[in-house]
Amino acid sequence: MQSTLSGTTEVLERADVLTEDELDSLPVGMIQLDRDGTVLKFNQTESSLARVEKGDAVGKSFFDEVAPCTKVQEFHGKFVEGVQNRNLHTVFPYQFRFRDGRQKNVVISMFYSGSTETVWVLVQRPNS
Repeated sequence: MQSTLSGTTEVLERADVLTEDELDSLPVGMIQLDRDGTVLKFNQTESSLARVEKGDAVGKSFFDEVAPCTKVQEFHGKFVEGVQNRNLHTVFPYQFRFRDGRQKNVVISMFYSGSTETVWVLVQRPNS
């Protein structure tokens, strides 16, 4: 699994300065959340993986409306704690359970950006 994570720290640390096109061209899902969990950015890769249109995600609550399967301690809890502490850089395996019955094993990286006071969520398939 370690090879899956190579380069993700660099992507997360540079995420704030990437253009929309650069975010869309990444081979991993990238989601930017404000401190309340509202989706600010949702790249094309994540849109394809989750089968959720960008326009249906941006401006919505990630944990309540876009991906309610993530409103659990192991995901949402880490987000809340990281936002409160203004310090978050964690990597963990997760299984998305979609409303249409699909399940997808992924590796989640979450990073708190102090410069924008937002959280970036990077979603990778273990074999990508």
